[in-house]
Amino acid sequence: MENQKHCFALDLKNDKALINEYIEHHKNVWPEIIESIKGSHIENLDIYLVENRLFMIMETNPLFSFDKKQQADENNAKVQEWETLMWKYQQAIPNSKPGEKWRLMNKIFEL
Repeated sequence: MENQKHCFALDLKNDKALINEYIEHHKNVWPEIIESIKGSHIENLDIYLVENRLFMIMETNPLFSFDKKQQADENNAKVQEWETLMWKYQQAIPNSKPGEKWRLMNKIFEL
């Protein structure tokens, strides 16, 4: 098995000051969050921004599981604290379910 890429989208509140704060938080992500990401078999994670739309590319190794990552995050107080803080800046993209943040995107083209 090989690594897989997963792409997600999420919006930020359309407020320049909040967007700048969000960027600053991501220049110094808490070590516990980095540890949580790496510990769940995520090999690489990049976040891009255009206007107020975020795009995340996550590369995982074959041991990664969305269910295990979600369960680990739910049981990690520091991750929950980070997610609560980030929700100050984030807003669901259209047609999201209540409480749904990062939305998994479907690949429609590959070269």
